[in-house]
Parts: sequence; structure tokens; C-alpha cells
Amino acid sequence: MSSNCDEAGILYYQVIHDREVRLVSAGYRIFSCEWDRKHGRIVVSPVCSDIRSGELECIRENVRCGLDRMRDIADVLEASGMPYSAEDIVCRYNETAADVITVFGFIRRKAARLRRMGRNRTAGTYMEALSSLMKFRGYVDFRFNSFDADMIERYEAWMRMRRLCRNTTSFYMRILRTLYNQAVSEGLAREVNPFRNVYTGIDKTAKRAVTLQEIRRIKELDLSGEKGLEFARDIFLLSFCLRGMSFVDLAYLRKTDLSNGFVTYNRRKTGRQLTIRWERHMQLLLDKYNSPDTRYLLPIIVREDGTEERQYRNRMLLINRRLKKVAALAGVHMPLTLYVARHSWASIANAKNIPISVISGAMGHDSESTTQIYLASIQTNTIDEANQSILKDL
Repeated sequence: MSSNCDEAGILYYQVIHDREVRLVSAGYRIFSCEWDRKHGRIVVSPVCSDIRSGELECIRENVRCGLDRMRDIADVLEASGMPYSAEDIVCRYNETAADVITVFGFIRRKAARLRRMGRNRTAGTYMEALSSLMKFRGYVDFRFNSFDADMIERYEAWMRMRRLCRNTTSFYMRILRTLYNQAVSEGLAREVNPFRNVYTGIDKTAKRAVTLQEIRRIKELDLSGEKGLEFARDIFLLSFCLRGMSFVDLAYLRKTDLSNGFVTYNRRKTGRQLTIRWERHMQLLLDKYNSPDTRYLLPIIVREDGTEERQYRNRMLLINRRLKKVAALAGVHMPLTLYVARHSWASIANAKNIPISVISGAMGHDSESTTQIYLASIQTNTIDEANQSILKDL
């Protein structure tokens, strides 16, 4: 590894047997500040960007798997009772390296690719599902030929024993099914439908919408002496006014996205482009806040230093905590969160007899291809008229 802090060095495995030393490239480059020489391990610095932190986590796990494979090879050679050398271990390792694609490694690779594409949220759900699967497996990786219905059923039972609700177990199962189907399409797994006996649906959840009257009470609160609560309330209202725009999309809205009376952005979850007419209610909220030092429209991400994802996630947690206090002050008995703004817009739109197809288009839903084909014919002005109809009663 390079001793120069500004230059990445190659990470090597060192194989020692009977005083014979061989080096094998692990195939990764890291900086000296990312290596703990005393303990011989990769470290993730708190100042690393979220993308680099994710890469280092993947490298660390892949290196661990590589070391385990190296030890397995040595154990097999030792058990054979025949003399062998460090070179024999290296040769066997290199011979099998190209053929070994593990489930854990495959998921990490897919998550890393999503991060490179800027799809950090989806990458995060992949890693969340991987973390759960790794705990179930006792952190023992495995090949796709062991990915069968019996293992998946045992995994579901394991999650249920830990009192996870059906929607949570289904969430992990749907992610794994997506990844498994990708592995099948790449010829890494057999198409045997291992998820046929587990639950992958979505149960109805408790109501997560508030009424228009409750939103009016939230809007009319005098929070001028509580700047933190006021900001949380205003972000909630802005999300509602923008057709239930998700917080991540609000956080990443750029000043250039607002032009000629419309705001245009791509949903970070799906990549779908949406255009919303800019209304008076939105401008009144925006006028209260200014972020001159960044390209972003709102002061949610305040530094452009590689920590943007961490900033918006921390701000989201803080705002959600403050919204609980806002709800109490407004006499709203439902726990208020940023997601409630999105759910409330859809619920109120539905109560106004706005067609489901228009609501789906307004919110950028694209989970069903048949719905998307139908929504393709809906004009933006139809959706904007629906939004205007809601906001005039606010």
C-alpha cells in the first residue's frame, strides 16, 4: 500500500507457509488513512463521503470473504496430508476467483452500482436487506445454488420469531426477489421461484393521513418564537402543496428547477420527471427561507462537501421529531411525519373525487406498467388543475 496519504495503494493478501511468502492482489485500491496498520483492517473515517463509506464497507466484506476462501483452500490442502506450498494456495485461489460469485457479494455489487448512478436510496434498501440476511445466516456467505425455497421459508420464520410485522418481512422478501431475478437474468442462479411459499404482499396499515381542516390548523399556528418548529411545519406544508413531494426530492430541489412559474424535477426514487405549477402558497413558504450559499432551493442541504445524503437524512429525523410537537400544538392526534403530508394529499384529492389515475400521475407513481401506460396520456395541466383545486381551500 502507498505511504502517500493522497495516493491510493493496492491492497494485497499475504500468504505465508513454511517461511515461503506470496502476495496476492485483492483487486482494490485504498488510501493509507483507510487502513488500520495495527489491527490489519479497513477503517471507515467519519469524514468519508456516503458513497466512499459504502464502497469501503463493500471492500471490507469482500476482503473478509476472500480471506475465508484462502483459509478454506489451506484447510483442504492440509487435510489432504500431501506437502504443499504458499504458491499452491495462491494458484488454487486464482483458479477459483473468477468462478466464485456469492450472494452477499452480488448484492454489494448491485448496491455499489446504484450508488455510482446516484440512486442512493435504492442502494440503501439493498444494503438494509443484505444486513438482515447476513444476520440470519450468521454472517456466513453462500452461493446461489443454495438459494432455494427451504432457505427462504426458514428466513421468513426467523424474522417472524423476532416479531417483525408482515409488511417488514415482505419488504425484505421483495428486495431479495428483485435481486434474485437479476441473478437469474445474468445466468448466476436457476429460475426455481424460491419465494413461492413466503408472503410478498402489502398489508393495509393504519391511517397515515390528516384532514384538510387539521392541515389548516397546522398552517395557522403561530410558531414565530420557535424557529425549529416553524421550519418543520413549513417543510411539511410545502411537501403537501407540492402534491406530496417526498422529503428527499424537496431536499435536492435546485434553484434552477424553479423557472417560468413551474418546478421541474426527477424523482430520486424512480427517475421519473415531474412538473408542478408554482402556486402562491408555495412562494409564501419559500420567501421565509433563503439559502444563498448553495445551489439548492431550500436550506436542508447546506454544505456541498460529499455529506449531502447524511445532511438530508439527519434533517429529516430532526424535522419528524419536531412535527410531533407541532401536531400536539395543533390538536392533531395522529403522529405527524413528513410522509403524512404525501399520504394526506392523496387522501384529500381522492375525497374531492379526483380520479385515481390523476392522483397517481401527480405523485409520480410508476410501480405498475399498466398504470403507467394509462398515465402517459394524462396532461400536466389536468394534474395542476387538481392541485389548484386542493390549494384554494387551504
